[in-house]
Amino acid sequence: MYKKIMVPVDLAHADKLALALDTAANLSKIYHAPVTYVGVTSSAPGPLGHNPAEYDKKLADFIAAQAKAHGIETHGKTIVSHDPAVDLDNALIKAVDETGSDLVVMATHIPNVADHFWPSNGGRLATHTKASVFLVRG
Repeated sequence: MYKKIMVPVDLAHADKLALALDTAANLSKIYHAPVTYVGVTSSAPGPLGHNPAEYDKKLADFIAAQAKAHGIETHGKTIVSHDPAVDLDNALIKAVDETGSDLVVMATHIPNVADHFWPSNGGRLATHTKASVFLVRG
């Protein structure tokens, strides 16, 4: 049913992604679909790397750990943005197309008042791509 799965990851909050990561891995096994983990970073130095190359290395290590832990085929994509907070939705929409993903599995938060005014990242992906979007709370 699904051929390629994309999972946006925020390495700064990787400890809060376990349920979404497990869900993506389980779906990968069911559908024999590879998982592409996508991280968006800035070219400016930050806590996850002094430059995009350092961030890419951390993302690659994260992906290797996921492949080993779950026994699935994995890939990675680092997207460099001038302002990840502003560009995140557009970067992820572009990544869905570039990776050919037909399913996006992503962690989400419990809705709050602000969600009535600003669409969620998952909501933007669902309305601006052809991919199915599976939001995982937890």
